[in-house]
Amino acid sequence: MRAAAILGPGSAPRNLEPFQENPVIEWTLGLPASGGDADVVLIFGGDGTVHRHLAALVTLKLPVLVVPCGSGNDFARALGLGRKSEALAAWRKFVSGNNNTRIIDLGRITPLGCPEPGLSGSMPPRYFCCAGGIGLDGEIARRANRLPRWLRAHGGYLLSFLPALAGFQPVPTRILAVHGEREETRSEARIFVTVCANAPAYGGGMKVAPRAMLDDGQLDVCIVRELPKLRLFCLFPSVYFGRHLAVPGVEYYQATSVRLETRRPLDVYADGEYVCRTPVEVSLAARCLRVIVT
Repeated sequence: MRAAAILGPGSAPRNLEPFQENPVIEWTLGLPASGGDADVVLIFGGDGTVHRHLAALVTLKLPVLVVPCGSGNDFARALGLGRKSEALAAWRKFVSGNNNTRIIDLGRITPLGCPEPGLSGSMPPRYFCCAGGIGLDGEIARRANRLPRWLRAHGGYLLSFLPALAGFQPVPTRILAVHGEREETRSEARIFVTVCANAPAYGGGMKVAPRAMLDDGQLDVCIVRELPKLRLFCLFPSVYFGRHLAVPGVEYYQATSVRLETRRPLDVYADGEYVCRTPVEVSLAARCLRVIVT
């Protein structure tokens, strides 16, 4: 067996050592050039590291093991690999010949507006594993990404929420949702947050889409309409427990794709990473990634 290891920020070769106990396995560092150069890929990192390699992983069609070593590990937790010991146990099962793999969906963001400044031509779609969003969510992610890595890993989203909320104003947003072959306008209002989720949580444990599943062929869409900021401040902690869905002003539904159009361009973030600006189409790429699970 040939294994390729990707070491994200904060990871080091020593993190790889427990996975190298089988001398028969040949190891290389970095993403393989083609699917024929490796049999499996291990990613040591968090959601951002996974996000940056998704397009290549979809093309390679190799089984992927995520080892949680990042500031946010929501994707790994959704796979039942919230701790390094769980990832190691899953790896040992896989090496022993167990077919402990699962084929899952990914989200996909397609820019619909003008190219980014300094770029020519249209931007390609971007995959995401956990969630993509606009509005206050993007402002929180932008601020959190400026924090030191160790601080970002210990409540970075929570620390960034209050300053982001203080300066953010809800933006008129039009949301077109597609359910199979049926399209409908789901919202034309001033909105604080729109999140399209493939996994239940993002941002270091925020259960924004508690009903989401990685292989159900649906995006879970959570919208927070204009609310008094004090009320939104009080609502925020409930997101960590997935108890926000019944709150007036919060809308939640499933769709195969949504189109997001805003009065002024807004930054789009996915898995904590900047993607592009609105307008965008967010869709589901069904059954496109094979992952190793417990």
